[in-house]
Amino acid sequence: MAAYKVEICGVNTSKLPLLTAAEKEELIRKVKEGDARAREKYIKGNLRLVLSVVQRFSGSGENLDDLFQIGCVGLIKAIDNFDLGQNVKFSTYAVPMIIGEIRRFLRDNSQIRVSRSLRDTAYKAIYAKEKLMKERQKEPTINEIASEIGVEKEDIVYALDAIQSPVSLYEPVYSDGGDTLYVMDQISDSKNVEENWVSNLALRDAMSRLTDREKEIIRLRFFSGKTQMEVADEIHISQAQVSRLEKNALKSMRNYLS
Repeated sequence: MAAYKVEICGVNTSKLPLLTAAEKEELIRKVKEGDARAREKYIKGNLRLVLSVVQRFSGSGENLDDLFQIGCVGLIKAIDNFDLGQNVKFSTYAVPMIIGEIRRFLRDNSQIRVSRSLRDTAYKAIYAKEKLMKERQKEPTINEIASEIGVEKEDIVYALDAIQSPVSLYEPVYSDGGDTLYVMDQISDSKNVEENWVSNLALRDAMSRLTDREKEIIRLRFFSGKTQMEVADEIHISQAQVSRLEKNALKSMRNYLS
């Protein structure tokens, strides 16, 4: 199992030093006095603690080496912030900090899994783009970036797309007259076509109670899968008006169907 690897990040975990309680107490005292050698020894003497924490996250799907490195960051922060006067064991203080560091990493990287090679390609492309812009005083093309870093243009596009942060469908785009327009209002839906749900007689009956304009908006939005902007262009009103009429129509239909 990956969680029980002997070597992590170039460190042979089977050869890590085992410090006694007295040695740990003496070393941390020296660390707080600024002893660099004691600091290094104390870090190595607590890497088993990091490993034990990392094993708790073995089912996360993240690379164990990455989690070990992040855990080491948490360990170092714990060493730097540990207060000898608090009368608490270092491990008791350090474990929550190591866990917190790993959880922050997982939180920031768990929405979409992006391989290391993809991230590397994306960052190389971004760096090359900045370099070429400085040299040529204009934005380079994908072909020029591909030539600069020796990667196929298709791979660059894929890598850059992969590292983009996801956007919620409910993220507001802008607000006009008090009616907020959301990302989902700008997206066409080719699946919700008429044959999928217009056969519902109760729904038809609810629609029959709408005004002609409201019916048209509901038909275009949910039967034809058009965006609010497309509906606005077709019936010659503003998108904000489409949003208001759509909300009123849906409210009326919900009230009737309930």
